[in-house]
Amino acid sequence: MGTLVLTRKDMTGLLDMGEVMKVVEQAFRDYAAGRAQMPAKVYIRLEKGDFRAMPGAVPNAAGVKWVNVHLSNRERGLPTVMGILILSDPDTAYHLAIMDATEITAYRTAATSANASRYLARPDSRTLGLIGAGRQAYTHLESHALLFPLEKVRVYDVRPGAAAALVRQFPWFHVEASSAEEAASSDIVCTLTPATVPVVRAAWIRPGTHINAVGADAAGKQELDPALLAKARVIVDDLTQSCHAGEINVPLSQGLFQKEQIQGTLGEIIAGTRPGRRDAQEITIFDSTGLAIEDVATAWLVYQRAKEWGGYLSVDMV
Repeated sequence: MGTLVLTRKDMTGLLDMGEVMKVVEQAFRDYAAGRAQMPAKVYIRLEKGDFRAMPGAVPNAAGVKWVNVHLSNRERGLPTVMGILILSDPDTAYHLAIMDATEITAYRTAATSANASRYLARPDSRTLGLIGAGRQAYTHLESHALLFPLEKVRVYDVRPGAAAALVRQFPWFHVEASSAEEAASSDIVCTLTPATVPVVRAAWIRPGTHINAVGADAAGKQELDPALLAKARVIVDDLTQSCHAGEINVPLSQGLFQKEQIQGTLGEIIAGTRPGRRDAQEITIFDSTGLAIEDVATAWLVYQRAKEWGGYLSVDMV
């Protein structure tokens, strides 16, 4: 059969944000209906960073992603997040592909946030706030621009040069560097930092705002003022992962938030078993920890496209 080997350079041509958004949305629908499965990610914490093992299965494929977060990589000219994914045939267990997952991670995370915004943000949202100007900021802008007619994008980063670089990258949008408070005053706010102390204060958030809390993806991380959770409708991607590694993990451990305050999962909302946004005034928060089913669904899309186009390296693994 042959196992495809797909590099990060290959991914540049194989990934399409609109298509990734569709397959990720379906993966959440399948997960809510019991057609997909995924144990919680496993962490290995080291002095310089951490590794995560993320196995999952969707109806067409199974796979596992091995991914890291090493903040000091910036000083070495390496991505903070790098990953590799093995995609397997669920019927035979044959390895269909071994592929770079660095770009898959960037795309599927932003696709998931955009899907959350589709169901939880106000339909008339016109402004986007990006807190953190790393790789995820670029893909989050791309994914949200496919759904909302953005009139202004505000970008904040503790590194002014990073925010300025993003502004230069998107000259066709009204993108401006701003303070964290200004970015948080947007209709949709995406927090994309590795913070371990809150960077968004409750007082900054206006009624009707939707927040995609993305950066807190490991124990001890948090980006939002716990007081904000108390006055918002909190939706998670996965109950288990969110409680031990999501935005709510620190407030839970400190008794500032209770598991019972979680208002449901994104999969339930996509499947229609729980409502999306209920009125124009409620503040909604999507706690995104990153699910293996997002990776596997995206990897299956990439594999199908690579097989159709041809010309990629294939090796015999048996």
